[in-house]
Amino acid sequence: MSSAQVALLGAIAGFTIYLGLPLGRLRNPSPRLRAGLNAVAIGILIFLVWDVLTHAWEPVDEALGKHDWGTVASGGLTLAVGLGIGLMGLVYYDGWIARRAVSAARNVGPGAAASAELAPRARSKAGSLALMIATGIGLHNFAEGLAIGNSAAKGELSLAVLLIIGFGLHNATEGFGIVAPLAAEGERPSWATLLLLGLIGGGPTFLGTVVGQHVVDDTVSIAFLGLAAGSILYVVIELLAVARKAALKTLTTWCVLLGLVLGFATDAVVTAAGA
Repeated sequence: MSSAQVALLGAIAGFTIYLGLPLGRLRNPSPRLRAGLNAVAIGILIFLVWDVLTHAWEPVDEALGKHDWGTVASGGLTLAVGLGIGLMGLVYYDGWIARRAVSAARNVGPGAAASAELAPRARSKAGSLALMIATGIGLHNFAEGLAIGNSAAKGELSLAVLLIIGFGLHNATEGFGIVAPLAAEGERPSWATLLLLGLIGGGPTFLGTVVGQHVVDDTVSIAFLGLAAGSILYVVIELLAVARKAALKTLTTWCVLLGLVLGFATDAVVTAAGA
């Protein structure tokens, strides 16, 4: 299999994320449906945090067993820094956006003009969450692409193909996780917005596949996985706040469980491939 064919399959694996994105265009979902969609996304993202951190820690864990303290130190530090930047970077970014919105509101004048200005800003919170989820998943998918490319570079083509199938199934559920905040808030994104979110979330799988065929480096993979875990963890915290406001505890809990099961089910193919 040529490098171009491997890259093409990596692109297919990434762009299956579009299978879940159209759910974001549901018209006027009921409050219970919105709460359920939000909770399923939480379950999927909780699984992703665990999955990402497991893969990021794996090289460090192996180095600990071999008493390779240099790899332990560099890998552990890379993971900690990536996790910190991914998590706290979004905290500070969100704070900066909030301060800008307050400043803009003060500059708009009283009355109807101010209300008209603030309305789209209030609605943009769900859009910001969707963008953050897409970014975190994109970082995760870049690392997945690295795994595909690395397998191909080592001549393990059967493993590479199985990884592509598994990641493709996995990305289909991730697409749903991206648009869940929009559905939960009753926002209906345009097709152009869905196209952009899919490129941010799924495109890095293709890029990672291309890079992975030429660069086999655990540190690079750990760095991207750390960034992904931090950013996804931040979004989980935000979505939990949305879930609490819905005040549908039983429904939310069942749907979080469903999201976790979906995450493990789609990852089972990758595990069966020996990844």
